[in-house]
Order: sequence, then C-alpha cells, then structure tokens
Amino acid sequence: MCAVTREVLPVSALLRFVADPHDVIVPDVKAKLPGRGVWIAAKASTLKEAIRKKIFGRALKRNVTIKEDLVDQTAALIRERVVQALAMANKAGQAVTGREKVASALQKKHVAYLIHAAEAGEDGVKKLNAVIADGKCEVLRMLTLQELSLAFGRPNVVHAAVTQGPATALLQSEIARYQQFTEETGGTANGAGHVGTGHDRREEI
Repeated sequence: MCAVTREVLPVSALLRFVADPHDVIVPDVKAKLPGRGVWIAAKASTLKEAIRKKIFGRALKRNVTIKEDLVDQTAALIRERVVQALAMANKAGQAVTGREKVASALQKKHVAYLIHAAEAGEDGVKKLNAVIADGKCEVLRMLTLQELSLAFGRPNVVHAAVTQGPATALLQSEIARYQQFTEETGGTANGAGHVGTGHDRREEI
C-alpha cells in the first residue's frame, strides 16, 4: 500500500524506501535492504509529495534526513536496472546491435524493442523505424550512448534490437517502472529542478 495515497497497489507499482544506519532515507529499488520499509507509488510526483508531507518520519516513527537529490537518485537507480536488464537480454542472446543487424531482426517480425541512443541521428532513427514489420515492437529512445555501450559491453552502440524470449519480461518490467516514475516529467525525474531548497531536509516526528 502506498504510504502517501493509501492506495493498494501491486509491488511492481511501488517503490520501497528505508532509513540507513545514519537515518538517511534511501531508495531500495530491489526491495532487499534490511529494516522497516516505507512503500511509495512508483511516481516522481508521489515521492515529492511524500517528502513534502514528511511521510517517512511519521511512517518510521523517528527523525530522518531526506537528501535533496532523493528523487533523482531514485530515478537513476531505476534507470540502472533497465541497463542491467538489457545486459541480461544481450547475454541471453536476445539482442543485436548495429544498423544492418537491427534492420534484419526487424524484418523477421520478432523484435520486442527497437532501442535508439538518445544521441542517435534522426536519419538513422527514421530509417530503422520504417523497417518495423511488427506493430508490437516498441521503440525506445531513453538511454544514452554510454548506457547502451555499457549494457552491451562495447563502445558506440547507437541502435539495438531486443528479440522476444525469456529475458524480455524482466526488461519490460524495468522499462515500465522507469516510464511510470518519470511519466509526468518527460523522462526526467525532476523536470526543471530538484526537490528541496538546496539543503538536506530533516523530518521530525
């Protein structure tokens, strides 16, 4: 249940937060850190509301500190999970890179995701998008060249395709969670600015 809205949601639609040994609130995107957790709907706007309403201190029944970059930190950790899931798809043999290989995969109608680096040229993006033969293929342009290169373990990965298979479900879940978290800010956690006033916040109960 979301501690802000009190709405009962599936775990996949929630994010867990805990207080570290110094009583600083940290995101637990894997839901494995020790201690009592506070569950928040996986949206940047809901997390901001939790901070504004001092939900964490009340839920944990003690004074806690909120770092000013908590929203961005959370988004970055979720984004890392997307990169890791893409790396797993690659290791499972479900991903290809390079314009020719990606185009070939698209023509075979079994691609789950066509991924372009954020820095990809418009011409290359349009040409590959035009090759899509299966309407079920989702086109993504949320990861940077550096992130794609990290996922595939090679430099300068601009275009990639992920085929249907066992690793697709995890990637789909992580992408959906990141998109849900950032959906109100156009793909960034905080839009124009950070939560806070430039200083860490101390929640007192």
